[in-house]
Amino acid sequence: LGTPIKSIIETEDRKIFAERIGEIGEQVAPSEAVYSVEEALAAAQRLGYPVMARAAFSLGGLGSGFANNELELETLARQALAHSSQLIIDKSLKGWKEVEYEVVRDAYDNCITVCNMENLDPLGIHTGESIVVAPSQTLSNREYNMLRSTALKVIRHFGVVGECNIQYALNPNSEEYFIIEVNARLSRSSALASKATGYPLAYVAAKLSLGMPLPDIKNSVTGVTTACFEPSLDYCVVKIPRWDLAKFIRVSKNIGSSMKSVGEVMAIGRNFEEAFQKALRMVDGAVNGFDPYQQPMIQDELTKPTDKRPFVLAAALKEGYSIDELHNLTKIDKWFLYKMKNIIDFYNALEKLGNTLTTSQILQAKQMGFSDKQIASVINITELAVRKQRQDLGIKPFVKQIDTVAGEWPAATNYLYITYNAAEHDLDFPGGFTIVVGSGVYRIGSSVEFDWCAVGCLRELRNLGRSTIMINYNPETVSTDYDMCDRLYFEEISFEVVMDIYEIEHSDGIILSMGGQLPNNIAMDLHRQQAKVLGTSPESIDSAENRFKFSRMLDRKGILQPRWKELTNLKSAIAFCEEAGYPCLVRPSYVLSGAAMNVAYSNQDLETYLNAASLVSKEHPVVISKFLTEAKEIDVDAVAADGEILCMAVSEHVENAGVHSGDATLVTPPQDLNQETLDTIKRITRDLAALLDVTGPFNMQLIAKNNELKVIECNVRVSRSFPFVSKTLNHDFVATATRAIIGMTVEPVDVLHGVGKVGVKVPQFSFSRLAGADVQLGVEMASTGEVACFGDNRYEAYLKAMMSTGFQIPKKAVLLSIGSFK
Repeated sequence: LGTPIKSIIETEDRKIFAERIGEIGEQVAPSEAVYSVEEALAAAQRLGYPVMARAAFSLGGLGSGFANNELELETLARQALAHSSQLIIDKSLKGWKEVEYEVVRDAYDNCITVCNMENLDPLGIHTGESIVVAPSQTLSNREYNMLRSTALKVIRHFGVVGECNIQYALNPNSEEYFIIEVNARLSRSSALASKATGYPLAYVAAKLSLGMPLPDIKNSVTGVTTACFEPSLDYCVVKIPRWDLAKFIRVSKNIGSSMKSVGEVMAIGRNFEEAFQKALRMVDGAVNGFDPYQQPMIQDELTKPTDKRPFVLAAALKEGYSIDELHNLTKIDKWFLYKMKNIIDFYNALEKLGNTLTTSQILQAKQMGFSDKQIASVINITELAVRKQRQDLGIKPFVKQIDTVAGEWPAATNYLYITYNAAEHDLDFPGGFTIVVGSGVYRIGSSVEFDWCAVGCLRELRNLGRSTIMINYNPETVSTDYDMCDRLYFEEISFEVVMDIYEIEHSDGIILSMGGQLPNNIAMDLHRQQAKVLGTSPESIDSAENRFKFSRMLDRKGILQPRWKELTNLKSAIAFCEEAGYPCLVRPSYVLSGAAMNVAYSNQDLETYLNAASLVSKEHPVVISKFLTEAKEIDVDAVAADGEILCMAVSEHVENAGVHSGDATLVTPPQDLNQETLDTIKRITRDLAALLDVTGPFNMQLIAKNNELKVIECNVRVSRSFPFVSKTLNHDFVATATRAIIGMTVEPVDVLHGVGKVGVKVPQFSFSRLAGADVQLGVEMASTGEVACFGDNRYEAYLKAMMSTGFQIPKKAVLLSIGSFK
């Protein structure tokens, strides 16, 4: 259905594609398709260096890169030909603008362009790695319409029915342009375009494939316009990718034509500054915004971009580099650089002021996307002091809706964002909503599993007749679909914003336990400001997160735990390790997926690691615990109400303890645990639930050795394995937890032993994209995805799961790993 197969082949095969584009008088970037290293070198000779090499039929730019001479090309070609038989050599257009259009067409030749996007980074950086702005900001009216009419011409020529995405390279100094590629399918950009415009692309494309004409499809967002209407935007959207390269030692931090990012965020604002600063905070909660002190100024990083380039730009502007100098170094359009300079100029002005600000100063800061915390750090007062000043002066944010018609028609949507660049709210606040906080940006360690839980929670609340609000900012998730909840706020998950929304909406309460670690981090802040947190109380969350409180609690109850101590300096650390005996595990407090955790085997290891860990959390000292070798690790996922267990699942790790639970292979129901051990696990779980007075989901990790069970940690939130156990045991843990949280009575059920099938969960790694990463697994999480398969026994399930990850079942061989010392 939909786009003919012929068109898909024509757009994917570069050679035919170039011919077809030539038929309508348009140009593709000069390139040649080759099948061997020798042909590649000959082609590069004809095109002239520098060139870009990439494997055909690949996703995310796998096996691609730039070559400035024969030697570099030879290495690249060898790598790429390992992934694909055909290799494309392109003339390099590095430094040109990269622009994309999303177009839809029906079977009756009606076409519209839904959204156009512009990459802030010039060509040479994969779209999935670039900062993207929608709608485009630096194109003149002529350029915009020239590319728009070309896009319509191309989609008609290929006979695409449904949705299609076109990427252009545009010469910044003239109107010359090339068509880079056409994807006759929903792509990574389509997901972003749908969320950025509120135009449901996949929904419309599906109906078009069934032969419906565009004018007959209602725009389900507004309910008044048809789908044959180009969305107009009265706001600006910024997408920034998130990389987790710090988790891999020896992996190059440079970004380029091959995709390495693990997630992305989308921020909405009324001007570029506001959206840009919001987005930077979303990518990493530790960052205050476009902060000039985040990274040192290194000129090399401006020409060869890394994952931290925005902050290097901030530092450069602070040091007084001119716009022209920066433009020559980065090739980023001057318009963007001027906007960035506005932010830094305002920073400089703020630094000169005392710690009381006037109404106009606070308002101006908020309109440029400064957060309370950011203003506080510049003028050296606390975040709450800024918040109080701001509220006393009556400066509050306004709620605006995304209605696809830029306010030209009265349209009621539930797709909202907050801005200070407005004069009124777009809707009323009757109260009575329950807020669910989502999981934020995908990163290694917090991914779609948590989104599954948040969506399950929304669905259950709706079934129970509750009105719901979702707060999340990740365009790749289901929870940010406008039809999942009654009101969707596309906003940052920080104390300031969640509290603002809670106050504006007069909400019934906030559910934090469904979004993983990020919402848990703001639990105490919300609680101190008298926000109503539903489910387990924030004090209990803190007792489980705070190692001292947690440990004392276990001791009082007589539950065993590995020996540990919290230390602030090297001398006392060495003394503890020598007394407890190596190996020891070193980790900073309050981290997700084992960031900066390491096992030390000697005093020298310990010194190296402590230097690395002190960078991770300055306010928090490190925790050192005895590392148990050759022990079995067990995961418990459970739901409780007022400290009483309602349902629980036990999964065992195939690998020994010491492989992070996100990287381990999990089996449920447990196969190797005897009844005695299971009873002990149940007892410990019951005790902990009662001690923490848990209402809602929680997860616990235990370690078993010589028939002794020790508790490693307990998280009062859903865990990474909740979806897996729910699907294997045929019992929806999230629905049960949701009912418990809103205070309904739920009958306990025993689902521990499952329904006769065995589930195995296997991680998916992305080592092939990260040159230099060590493939040995350790206590830090490195996997980026997972698969689960079911079988009659664990062997069948494990084999199915391994095959699903694309793992080649090996012949005999030897593995050499040189370890991952920092």
